[in-house]
Amino acid sequence: MILTILILLPLVGALVTAFSPAALARLVGIGFAGATLLAGVVAAVQYEVDAGMQLTETYVWIESLGVHYALGVDGLGILMVLLTVVLVPIVLLAGWRESDAEGNSGAKSFFAWTLALEAMSLAVFTATDVLLFYVVFEATLIPAYFLIGGFGRSGRGRAATKFLIYQLAGGLVMLASVIGLYVVSANSGTPSFLLSDLAAIDIDPITQRWLFAGFFIAFAIKAPMFPVHTWLADTTEKATPGTSVLLVCILDKIGTFGMLRFCLGLLPDASQWATPAVVVLALISIIYGALVAIGQDDVLRLIGLTSLSHFGFIVLGIFVFSPTGGTGAILYMVNHGIATALMFLVAGFLIQRTGTASIREMGGVEKSAPVLAGFFLVGGLAAAGLPGLSPFVSEMMVIIAAFDHHWLVGSVAVLAIVLAAFYALWMYQRTMTGPGTTPVADLDKREVGILAPLALALVVFGFFPMPLLDVINPVVDDTLAQVGIAQEGGQQ
Repeated sequence: MILTILILLPLVGALVTAFSPAALARLVGIGFAGATLLAGVVAAVQYEVDAGMQLTETYVWIESLGVHYALGVDGLGILMVLLTVVLVPIVLLAGWRESDAEGNSGAKSFFAWTLALEAMSLAVFTATDVLLFYVVFEATLIPAYFLIGGFGRSGRGRAATKFLIYQLAGGLVMLASVIGLYVVSANSGTPSFLLSDLAAIDIDPITQRWLFAGFFIAFAIKAPMFPVHTWLADTTEKATPGTSVLLVCILDKIGTFGMLRFCLGLLPDASQWATPAVVVLALISIIYGALVAIGQDDVLRLIGLTSLSHFGFIVLGIFVFSPTGGTGAILYMVNHGIATALMFLVAGFLIQRTGTASIREMGGVEKSAPVLAGFFLVGGLAAAGLPGLSPFVSEMMVIIAAFDHHWLVGSVAVLAIVLAAFYALWMYQRTMTGPGTTPVADLDKREVGILAPLALALVVFGFFPMPLLDVINPVVDDTLAQVGIAQEGGQQ
């Protein structure tokens, strides 16, 4: 029942917040977010490393179609749950005042929609029935659309519409594959959407390829990957930094989560068949994202585009089919969420003080706001993969696996390290150093308290990643065992 409670808490919280008096909405919202965090910790304590899918709940939903309300988590799922329940309270605290800015829909709406998005995201990460996954996958778009369109800068309505069109298109393509899985299961005997039942079905290679295409396109849009990434920069530029954290650090992880759970887990033959094309797309995402980020003037747009490069690394790690690459990819999902959340939130505090998101209009901030500059530097160095910060570990694991896959793949991936150092340090130099214009106020205690846990996590997991790796390794072993069966008898 703990997973159901985990989903219901923020969902009920969203409703209660929406109908609370404006003066109490913030406190109610943060209270439910805190309760959800506590439930997530309880679930993590109950989770046993290397024991497969756990905390399972299965109830018949639509018997004639084989649909179930089925929940469960493995190592991948529990890490995504923890990432979600940790980041949401931080986002709410960071948006405590910003959500009430002129032109926005108000704190009550921001807190309610954020809790709704948290509930839907947790449902996605815990669903073990394909149709249930699809329903909540699509349901995440509702709060996301209102968060983008209701809060942020001029032009956010257009960005929200673009986001919605891309995501709906991907969802429709995935629906075809979901229906295809139903047909496959019905033809094999008893129709079922349960992941455990579908994984036991021997799907012929051609059918697998068609099903893979539907799932992969949807997940590539969500992740995002080149060339279906163009919604990303517009969204992060126009939305609030807090909304961007929710989208890029939580919601977009559904894309790479889905690749592991569905593409590799259910369609191993097709995943191996598609590997050359996926690896090329991942490398393009890595290099293109870094190059385009270098040329940006808007700090939020720049940070958003760095994620295109980082998601390229995650997908590359998934599709090189090695223990090192798979472990590095999942670890990267966690580390990217922490580091990018820090970058977006610091950038948000900076924009509040300077009144602009234009990098060329900033400068000299470190003189009057050294603490803000320090957090900004930590986030930038984490994005650049500095040794001692957690993204370095995951990035190196993916690069090592890339070289094992093919020396040319590894060589192209390494180039991104140089580009990342360039855009991170150049961004810091242009915003924080130099003569500057008007002095800005440094971070207050509340803002330091919001950012400190993220910075601390980057350092702790940079030097001591084993607690995360112990959870990740069994998932990778199980996934590769599934793909290994396909390799023995399938395409080479």
